[in-house]
Amino acid sequence: MHVSHPRKRFLLPAACAALTVTGALLTSPAARADAAPAAAEVSPHAAQTIDDIGASGAWWVNDLQHFDPKVQARVARLLFSPQGLALSSYRYNIGGGGVGVTTPARAAEDFLAADGSYDWSRDKGGRTFLKYAAQYGVKDLIGFVNSAPAQWTTNGKSCGGLLKTEHETDFAKYVADVTGHFARHGVKLDYISPFNEPDNSFADCGQEGMPVPVDQRDDIVRALGAEQRARHQKTAVIADESSKTTQFTSEVPQWIAQPGTAQYVSRLAHHTYNNPDDGQLGNVYETAKSVGRTSWATEICCFGKGSTGWNQEYDPTIDNALLMSRIIYKDFATSHDSAFQWWVALASGYGTDPDTRNDQGWNDGLIYYDPDYATNGDQSLYFTKRYYALGQYSRFVRPGAVAHNVTGAPDGVEVSSYDRNGQWVVVVNNHNTTDTALNLHFNGKAPVRATQAVRTSADENWAKVAKPAVSGGTVSTTLAARSITTYVLDQQDQGATALTGALVGRQSGKCLTADASGAAIASCTGAAGQSWSYDARGTLKGANGYLTAGSSGLTATAAATDDGTQRWLLNGNGQIVNEASGKCLDVSGQATADGSKVILYSCNGGANETWTRR
Repeated sequence: MHVSHPRKRFLLPAACAALTVTGALLTSPAARADAAPAAAEVSPHAAQTIDDIGASGAWWVNDLQHFDPKVQARVARLLFSPQGLALSSYRYNIGGGGVGVTTPARAAEDFLAADGSYDWSRDKGGRTFLKYAAQYGVKDLIGFVNSAPAQWTTNGKSCGGLLKTEHETDFAKYVADVTGHFARHGVKLDYISPFNEPDNSFADCGQEGMPVPVDQRDDIVRALGAEQRARHQKTAVIADESSKTTQFTSEVPQWIAQPGTAQYVSRLAHHTYNNPDDGQLGNVYETAKSVGRTSWATEICCFGKGSTGWNQEYDPTIDNALLMSRIIYKDFATSHDSAFQWWVALASGYGTDPDTRNDQGWNDGLIYYDPDYATNGDQSLYFTKRYYALGQYSRFVRPGAVAHNVTGAPDGVEVSSYDRNGQWVVVVNNHNTTDTALNLHFNGKAPVRATQAVRTSADENWAKVAKPAVSGGTVSTTLAARSITTYVLDQQDQGATALTGALVGRQSGKCLTADASGAAIASCTGAAGQSWSYDARGTLKGANGYLTAGSSGLTATAAATDDGTQRWLLNGNGQIVNEASGKCLDVSGQATADGSKVILYSCNGGANETWTRR
């Protein structure tokens, strides 16, 4: 992603339209003002498994190669060590040579000489931090390509030119040579992304970049996959890293369906620069389900001015950190991505002042450095609250953690919960300007004690704070205003309990019913046919059987199939999503009359797809 950075600086000492929060699913009737808040509910059913949380090594490594080795080592500790972010993935930029690129730091060196030989001494900065990531044991090392070497592009540049069809095999061999070289030197790249934001022309040449038409993406994936397979390389392919989720959902099904392509694709990758709403995020999950692959959110930055949409601003405060944390929450809880990867770990574009919000800089880094370091010798590091916000997840939500949706959170509060190795990890965003009470009930493995409570707020960075009370499967605490808090709780497996109650459509105010003939809404009467039980398998069982998404539509069936047609995700935003199709439970035509049909439909964020419990 390209942003233009001003070259102004102001030295200070180093310092260690927002997405709408919709009505929560399974929310009990509002409590009296003087009563304890109703408990939010942790789903008994497991959602996706988390693969990793990380950040990118473009473009800052090209500057940091000139820094004192002690500063480089400090940066590595800040990113990769348990005392720092403990990143579980790191994106290494395989350069295209930088030919024609107007921003020197974004003109990444390649390894290919004009005569076809290799010069492995190039890209010193990139290699330095990739090696650090490997030494710290970062789980997923990901090589990604912005542009093929310039000699193989249509314009002879590392920006704006297409990869010539006749050089697709040459490019595949080059990438395989790079991964093979690193592997022989003890740095195994676990994944390769052969093109980044292929929907972007990059014609302004502010950075490396290579547009890749939809009908060429499958060719490149097949060429690279086949080359690696022939060499017995284990590096997996991810694609297609579209800059917008809307392009991802429309274009991935086109290229991955081409014969022989899907076998080489390990993960689907998307960026979120279109500021997707809940419906568009839900479409990511639907797309992933339709092609049988897990999705990753692999790049985002540069939002601000109170919105998660693209805006020029530099904001090192908790305000922008909370926006970042909201994006992470949405990616995990709505699109059900299995990875979150921030754009650049470091950046220099802080505008006029590294310690104060201003409109001249950019919110693309976690840590900043002086853009004029080469002339003034300043190698200080400037921290933003985004650094600490990412750490509220990356330090605790480790690879292999299993997400469990949380419903019924208080207004202005977002809660995500993860199960791993006998512990619960709960990350809570409180966007409210006042302290907010939270009761959180677990409908599975019971929390028995809190072992950690860590908070980032306007005046705290990973501060150890009071642990919540735990009683009878419920955790109770008060969230500080404008804060991100992570709780770690020991757990005891006492058997999952089911959530029960009527499911009420937000738009209609009427209850979900289903039988062998189909599903519909009806005036809520409290009848047995309007009560549903949601269990650890993810099934919704009513008086007439299991809610099932079959070829003829939604029905209630007596037989349990134990497959995705009977499994549902209850999202915190009110969506009820079928795991087989990735589609939402939807009142057809936004109807509100008794007997109106309930169907599966692509998630759109509408009120006719939002449900609460009574």
